[in-house]
Amino acid sequence: MSKTKVSTFSATLRDLAMLEAVAKYHGLNKSAAIASLARKEFWRVFPAGAGRIKPDRGAKVTA
Repeated sequence: MSKTKVSTFSATLRDLAMLEAVAKYHGLNKSAAIASLARKEFWRVFPAGAGRIKPDRGAKVTA
């Protein structure tokens, strides 16, 4: 019987390998790595927040 790889998102094997490498480098699991990357990208795109999402109190915000 062969093992079947199941993913809850669609990604190429190469993308999955890159995600696993990033997660391992940061000591995270794949889910946490995705969330961390999404957070970093969100704050890069919206440094002053967006809609109901506001920067943390005391955060340095540059315009």
